[in-house]
Amino acid sequence: MKKRNVLGIALASAALLLTAGCADRFQANVARFQQLPAPQGQTFTIVADDPRLAGGLEFSQYASLLEHKLGGVGYVPSQDPARADLVVRMRYSVDNGREKVQSTGFAPDPFYYGYGRYGYWGRPYHWGFYDPFLFGPNYNQIQSYTVYTGTLELRIDRANGGQRLFEGKAESQSLSNKLTYLVPNLIDAMFINFPGKSGETVKITLPPEKK
Repeated sequence: MKKRNVLGIALASAALLLTAGCADRFQANVARFQQLPAPQGQTFTIVADDPRLAGGLEFSQYASLLEHKLGGVGYVPSQDPARADLVVRMRYSVDNGREKVQSTGFAPDPFYYGYGRYGYWGRPYHWGFYDPFLFGPNYNQIQSYTVYTGTLELRIDRANGGQRLFEGKAESQSLSNKLTYLVPNLIDAMFINFPGKSGETVKITLPPEKK
């Protein structure tokens, strides 16, 4: 095998590994509006903000995760939901996805296409690296994939009077449409520096799960 081909395969493999490494991280945009009082042991109950989710085992699993997070910041699960100080409303969803297209090759290189408006070979000028003898004429290929948007929404009201104390929304784009993957990560993102600065949208990056 020629040295050029060996180097091309190595560079392509490195690019794929880099992409895979980035995919292990979970990123979400989190917006929060809040006027929560400092936690002093206020009790809470969790309900589904979407009637279609109420009473399901799946919702109960995510509610348990949310309960743990709220307990970690100083609130207490109510033994009697009817007497809770706070009502926490949760809803989550994932859309049908949209297709994206990307090139798997490298951008053209002025050392190949030349300088100037049209270049030595009659091609426009671009920055980047590309060697047709290294990667071959078919190296630059097009691939399509589907990106899904997962959403988690939380609302916290006073049980007595219904005053709104917190509104939060976390969204992420992922190649997965599995709620069992998206919702726990969105809950984790929501509780980074909870309750957050009111009116601020932040990008949260969670590290890869330990294997």
